[in-house]
Amino acid sequence: MHTLHNLVSGPLVWLAFIIFIGGSIYKLVTMAKEAKKKDPLVYEYWDGNYAFRSILHWLTPFGSVNWRKNPVLTLVTFAFHISVILVPIFLLAHVLLWKESFDISWWYLPEAAADWMTLIVIFACIFFAGRRMIRKDVKYLTSSSDYWILAMVAAPFITGYWAHHHWPMYRLMYILHILSGEIMLAAIPFTRLSHMLYFVFTRGYIGSEFGAVRHARDW
Repeated sequence: MHTLHNLVSGPLVWLAFIIFIGGSIYKLVTMAKEAKKKDPLVYEYWDGNYAFRSILHWLTPFGSVNWRKNPVLTLVTFAFHISVILVPIFLLAHVLLWKESFDISWWYLPEAAADWMTLIVIFACIFFAGRRMIRKDVKYLTSSSDYWILAMVAAPFITGYWAHHHWPMYRLMYILHILSGEIMLAAIPFTRLSHMLYFVFTRGYIGSEFGAVRHARDW
């Protein structure tokens, strides 16, 4: 167990970050080249003002027509994304690891808030999975990979919550927490999780086209 812990908390951490950073750069560069090759007008149509306006509306709860038509989905989606980003960065245990390793630290979430946000991520993943099974229009577009991605996202939060509360086998769960977090981080550039990298560019382009060319809203 000790050897396994040293492996997942040492070499595999660096490997995950290398794959994430290298893969993200590769994907963004590739996307930029492909866009220029397939649709050269992408860059000509880009307008910073319209791009920012579109991004701002889609990042605002109920800021678009689609968000307002689906209030429950909107609330769950925003709560999920806020929690899935803030908890890994501002969890006290993670901040302490950065302090011990690199002597840098920052503000951290209160323990109760981190617990609730962790539960939000877990139950949101269950909600998204259920929605894909129940809603016919969503089910039609769903593949097995969608469920695997939800499981991949939920795993670090489930195992982290388990280990933090010292439930049975919490030492094993701690190792699985680190390993599942590394798997998710490394998978971001190569799965649908990559939308976190592309969102600003795709939404910005759509906003530019609708605003500068069609003179219409895209939200």
